[in-house]
Amino acid sequence: MSDTKSGDDNTLSVTPKKTLTLKRPGSEQGTVRQNFSHGRTKQVVVETKKRKFSMPGDKHEPTPTAATVFAPKPQPAAPAPAAPVAPVAATPVVAAPVAPAPVAPAPVVAPPVAAAPAPVVRETPRPARQPERSGMVLNSLSRSEMEARRRALEGSVVREQEDRLRAVEDARRRLEEEERRRKEREDSARRQAEEEARLKTEAESRRRAEDEARRRAPSAALEANVPDEVEAKPKGRVGPGSAAASPIRRIATPEVARPAKTKTEDDRRRGKLTLNTALTSADGDARSRSLSAMRRRQEKFKRAMHNEPREKIIREVTLPETITIQELAQRMSERAVDVVKFFMKQGQMMKPGDVIDADTAELIAAEFGHTVRRVAESDIEEGLFDIADHSATLVTRPPVVTIMGHVDHGKTSLLDAIRQANVVSGEAGGITQHIGAYQVEKNGQKITFIDTPGHAAFTAMRARGAQATDIAILVVAADDSVMPQTIESISHAKAAGVPIIVAINKIDKPSADAQKVRTELLRHEVFVESMGGEVLDVEVSAKNGTNLDKLLEAILLQAEVLDLKANPDRTAEGVVIEAKLDKGRGPVATVLVQTGTLLPGDILVAGDQWGRVRALVDDRGNRLEEAPPAMPVEILGLQGTPQAGDRFAVVNNEARAREITEYRQRLARDKAVAKHATQRGSLEQMMTQLQSSGLKEFPLIIKGDVQGSVEAIIAALDKLGTDEVRARIVHSGAGAITESDVTLAETSGAAIIGFNVRANAQARHAAEQQGIEIRYYNIIYNLVDDVKDAMSGLLSPERRETFIGNAEILEVFNITKTGKVAGCRVTEGKVERGAGVRLIRDNVVIHEGTLKTLKRFKDEVSEVPVGQECGMAFQNYEDMRAGDVIECFRVEMVTRRL
Repeated sequence: MSDTKSGDDNTLSVTPKKTLTLKRPGSEQGTVRQNFSHGRTKQVVVETKKRKFSMPGDKHEPTPTAATVFAPKPQPAAPAPAAPVAPVAATPVVAAPVAPAPVAPAPVVAPPVAAAPAPVVRETPRPARQPERSGMVLNSLSRSEMEARRRALEGSVVREQEDRLRAVEDARRRLEEEERRRKEREDSARRQAEEEARLKTEAESRRRAEDEARRRAPSAALEANVPDEVEAKPKGRVGPGSAAASPIRRIATPEVARPAKTKTEDDRRRGKLTLNTALTSADGDARSRSLSAMRRRQEKFKRAMHNEPREKIIREVTLPETITIQELAQRMSERAVDVVKFFMKQGQMMKPGDVIDADTAELIAAEFGHTVRRVAESDIEEGLFDIADHSATLVTRPPVVTIMGHVDHGKTSLLDAIRQANVVSGEAGGITQHIGAYQVEKNGQKITFIDTPGHAAFTAMRARGAQATDIAILVVAADDSVMPQTIESISHAKAAGVPIIVAINKIDKPSADAQKVRTELLRHEVFVESMGGEVLDVEVSAKNGTNLDKLLEAILLQAEVLDLKANPDRTAEGVVIEAKLDKGRGPVATVLVQTGTLLPGDILVAGDQWGRVRALVDDRGNRLEEAPPAMPVEILGLQGTPQAGDRFAVVNNEARAREITEYRQRLARDKAVAKHATQRGSLEQMMTQLQSSGLKEFPLIIKGDVQGSVEAIIAALDKLGTDEVRARIVHSGAGAITESDVTLAETSGAAIIGFNVRANAQARHAAEQQGIEIRYYNIIYNLVDDVKDAMSGLLSPERRETFIGNAEILEVFNITKTGKVAGCRVTEGKVERGAGVRLIRDNVVIHEGTLKTLKRFKDEVSEVPVGQECGMAFQNYEDMRAGDVIECFRVEMVTRRL
């Protein structure tokens, strides 16, 4: 950059890299700070040259310099002359504009000839000068330099704003820190004052107590001989054994100055600085206690001084059916020790972990002054079942029909003909041993069928089928008429309060007599329409498919009369028809949805099991997206196999499902324990029972394919028990026989029975090693017969006595080396050697034993017939008299059967 100075002919050139200074005699050099509009400042070097010049009128006025003419306004400068004679041209100090633009160079102003040269201003390169000022000509900047200058200025503005914000934030933090330290100092001072006041009060109270003790002491000589000691400030809590609390050492003496504390070995061992050591005072006192702790200590001290009782807190105590003493104390906000003391006063030795019932807990809570609210564990099941539906939400649903009757009367064959399937071929022995559910469609209307077994052992299944149904179809064979299970099915249907439709099957047989069936039904209060009653009856043939349409029409007619409705737009409820453990799918339950709609993903509770529905499968193996009311489906996803007949319901979340199932499992365990305890009784009762009755148990482990079959087997085996022997079910369940079952059988000495299931490879190997036999069955009455035979082997044989004959003693002979021998005559029957004998005198049995000898004359014989005489001697008995009667009998042990 070059500056041109007017006033003489010399031209001064200044480069940006080096500042050129011109020194003249009589000149002065200084610095001037320049301020710009965008906030930047700059310090420049100014050389001032004083020169006097004369003008007309005033010859002694000083010449204004460049420093006075062009000095910035914020900075003080030399005073300007009052009336300058002539203008002085100098290089102006120009502030760079914020947004530079190309400016044309200003014209050069020629100063007067007589003017002295102006002072030289040395500066660094500057942006283009302002056009409104006149002065020396400045070289214009290039576009790139102006852009760089602009970016630098903008960056400086941003940095300055950040610096200002940072300064404001630092100032605010300093103020907050100062305020916090001030509050801490005030709190510390207040706590110290309170502690000093407390110590002063305690010292005063102790002094008064010591004075009172001195006055009451029988002699003051002991105090007179004790030397005075300096009273030290108590540190921390003052205990009864401390020096501050001792009446002998606490003698008022002038307080002396504490010596300067020196660093000891303990101080050196203290280690690095921690929060506790930092808060510790200089004299070694522990850090001050919190306000709450001091307040509690003061309240406790006041209560101790004035014997004030603690404030009683009255609570509402929620009591379940059983509760421990510890938990009861916590709910009452009392100490468990106090509750135990209450029991001790009542003469009972209890521990905090002991369980008490709700009535006892209520008495204790009332004794301690609390109110009680009784709750039951069963309250968690409230709102789970039987939710009332509004009549506007009900829609018509399909009827649920249960097929019942005697075994081998064609129930499953009739259902096969209706649904065009063949289920009978898959059943062992041609009889149904499972409960099944199917759905068929007739004229656009759906009908749900439930098939029940007809065997005598499946009474519970038939009862469940009757309870879960709307209509009961009583199947009676026309050639066999009414049988025991037919009568039982009628009883179940009447107990459930469902209408009955009689299906007289096998009318295609030559020996069929439908009228005989109707007549025998009258004896059991089943009045068909043809006999003047209201019960519908249809003659059908499952083999030929005769009159199946009429049977379905009768079912739909009866359903129309019943007007069956349900709400499909709600959570599902229903009943478990059957449950099993599938090897590939896990626990599988066949359920009947009674109300609501069951969807995949629903969380349901079935008995003491819960789970999330993974899939819905119909009776033909098809996956379903939903199960509306009256729809039988198989559900996958349960945690275990529920019991057949359990009700299920959908809950909101897994937490409630777990809570309900845990309660039900605990209830089932308690019932099992109570039942076992009732059967077992105390140890004395067990020993008495075993000695008196000789009860023997036959332990069994039963595994079946479905829960219903296992239940039927257990019920059938329970009926086999007698006073001498009974079956004890160690374990039962649905699924294959596993290694754990074999281990349990080895431990308990039980036999393993598999019904329609097999043992896996590990279980078979373990059973072979342990010598445990596994029996497999697929027909229930074969299983029951074999178990009956095995239990019969535990029965003690029956002692059967057979009368042989009587003999009358005529004379008693005393023979040397032989003893007494009775001479007898056989009066009835015969007498045999080795048989049992009784000695009867005056119709009273005197002795019972065996014969030592039986002689006829001098020969030993095996028997003596009636009318002949013989000699007899008893084994280890000789008190025989003439006229006594000897009864001879034979004892046989006969094997008994159940």
